[in-house]
Amino acid sequence: MNPAAAGEVAYRAPGPGQGLASVLPAALLALGVALPDGVDRPTWTLPGTQRVVVVLVDGLGARQLSRRSGHARVLRDLDTPVEGTFRCGFPSTTATSLTSLGTGRPAGQHGIIGWQTCFRGALFNHLAWRDGPDPGAHQPLPTLLQEAGRRDVAMTTVSRTMFAGSGFTRAALRGGAYIGAETAQERVAGVLDALAMAGRRGRALVYAYWDEVDKAGHVRGPDSWEWGEAVEAVDAFVGELLERAPEGTVVVVTSDHGMIEAPEAHRRDLAYEPVLAEGVQLLAGEPRAPQAWCKQGMVADVVATWREELGDQAVVLTRDEAVAAGWFGPLREGYAERIGEVVVAMQGRATLLDSRLLRPEVLALVGHHGSTTDAETAIPLLVGQT
Repeated sequence: MNPAAAGEVAYRAPGPGQGLASVLPAALLALGVALPDGVDRPTWTLPGTQRVVVVLVDGLGARQLSRRSGHARVLRDLDTPVEGTFRCGFPSTTATSLTSLGTGRPAGQHGIIGWQTCFRGALFNHLAWRDGPDPGAHQPLPTLLQEAGRRDVAMTTVSRTMFAGSGFTRAALRGGAYIGAETAQERVAGVLDALAMAGRRGRALVYAYWDEVDKAGHVRGPDSWEWGEAVEAVDAFVGELLERAPEGTVVVVTSDHGMIEAPEAHRRDLAYEPVLAEGVQLLAGEPRAPQAWCKQGMVADVVATWREELGDQAVVLTRDEAVAAGWFGPLREGYAERIGEVVVAMQGRATLLDSRLLRPEVLALVGHHGSTTDAETAIPLLVGQT
């Protein structure tokens, strides 16, 4: 089987109304809010209610959670409204996934296609958003947070203060009020305060972001004791919400991606492998899902070389092959240039990067994500009600 065909078999992006992009549409419908044009109706439902809290636990993959369920006594007892595996899209990374959550659309529609991309010939980090485009112009679709506010729903984000007003927040999750909260108790208080600020019809939607699990997984690995402790903390947070939120509040817990341990011994680095670097103008994406922009006329050569050199460590596709395989969902006109000319999904525990372009802190990470594997794309969808 050729690499392109293997990639098509190995990964299927969530269909319309499925996966992470369906979470906020389901929340709006539960609140009695009609969906805007262009947003697919979810294939699953939440109980009708006046209050919904969506807790996004960064890096809490479904496979890791199942393996470490002893750390999640509250989460493991919540309902699972979807049969089979619930997934994020590709690449399985925070920038892309949170924008899909915020807009209710896949990557090909919102256009934030990866952690890093090529912007005006240079490497651009969507999360840092330094020297980047205007966020509203780069991601012009209205968010579902904005839609909630327009429909008499008190919409509030509870997250770290540092993210308020950032370029990425303005692109992916703009709309509603924002409560900055650092500690677990501040986040509980923030969610409860937000629920109390219901609109004219008494409806409230709260988006609460939790990043410690992802940090522990990146720095120590998803099999570390630190990862387990981070899960216990968010588990206690969800348990307290279910105890203290007003009666009838629906609490949804999900994530943006899973994670694997990818040791340095499995790293392929363009800085030290001139055969892999030949013909590459810029390497963006992430170590588990790199995207390459090539020197003029060199795309076919880079694809052929990478398929030969990486072998079963990677699925290597051209941009057109990745789009045709549906990895990014339907592609909006004009967004093709945001995708690398070569798109790679690393397999096993391998990574592919250019260490000359990355900070030492990134190079030291143990846990990684971004690819199409089950460990990276399977995410939880858990529901409780007070």
